[in-house]
Amino acid sequence: MSLDNAPAHVQLAVDLIELLEINNVDNAVAVKALELVLADCKVKLEVEVQK
Repeated sequence: MSLDNAPAHVQLAVDLIELLEINNVDNAVAVKALELVLADCKVKLEVEVQK
């Protein structure tokens, strides 16, 4: 299966996984960082929805 035809969120997820792996980011550190990113994105999405 080609990623070219995958949904944007799948493509981004694969890119993020690759970035974390290439940089040898510890999984526990990655999870904590991604939780912060997720929280930030949710706040920004909520602001967008309210506009």
